[in-house]
Amino acid sequence: MPNRASPAYQARYALRHPGRIGNHLRRWARDAQLRLAHRGHVAYYRAVMRADAARGAEAAVGSKTHESWLRLGQLQFDYLLDHGLKPADRVLDIGCGNLRAGWRFIEYLDTGNYYGIDISPEILLAAQETLTDRSLQAKLPHLTLVSDLTFAFLPDEHFTVVHAHSVFSHSPLEVIDECLMHVGRILAPDGFFDFTFDRTEEVEHQVLREDFYYRTDTLVSLAARRGLSATFMDDWEALPHGQSKIRVTRRGGRSA
Repeated sequence: MPNRASPAYQARYALRHPGRIGNHLRRWARDAQLRLAHRGHVAYYRAVMRADAARGAEAAVGSKTHESWLRLGQLQFDYLLDHGLKPADRVLDIGCGNLRAGWRFIEYLDTGNYYGIDISPEILLAAQETLTDRSLQAKLPHLTLVSDLTFAFLPDEHFTVVHAHSVFSHSPLEVIDECLMHVGRILAPDGFFDFTFDRTEEVEHQVLREDFYYRTDTLVSLAARRGLSATFMDDWEALPHGQSKIRVTRRGGRSA
């Protein structure tokens, strides 16, 4: 992945895609405004989600069409199903959004076994609408607004599957580290934590405060410092999605 933040890359991109210059300038202006209003990353990105959700919940979670929203949710669900997901699993969905994949987990899991958390009130209201549209109220999912990734309100060793899709791609390293510092406490001894990220094997960089690109070794090493084992998931790379995936387990726990 090239350094998308470099002026040379942006100049080449503008020459190839002149029709997208206006959109990029609008994002730049919004970023400058939100940086002044919100110093912390969670507050900043909550404001980003508020603005994006005003255009539509599916667009806010990165799906340009309803068909792509359905397709990517199915992809996430099928992947975990192929990796042994069972109805009895207790799933924590970090950054659950408007339940793009979550509604499939809720439908499949035993009643009460789905926990979705997000930093955006607007997107959680949209998640409630998805539940209603899919008639999944009786499955009693848990949907909770959070302001950090310490999981302080959740019990020890409870979750057999923790899932974060397209969360760390929008997170600075300190937010990822906070998550890895605490996720081991809530993971069941044989549980695993899957997360996607935007991968580069060149210079790590960010575009505005919205998109972050990391080397695999950086995240694997970060997990190790928090006493966790991390495995790059090669089989995910073969699937039609632009991000990469790492699986984290407690040392001595379930392997990939």
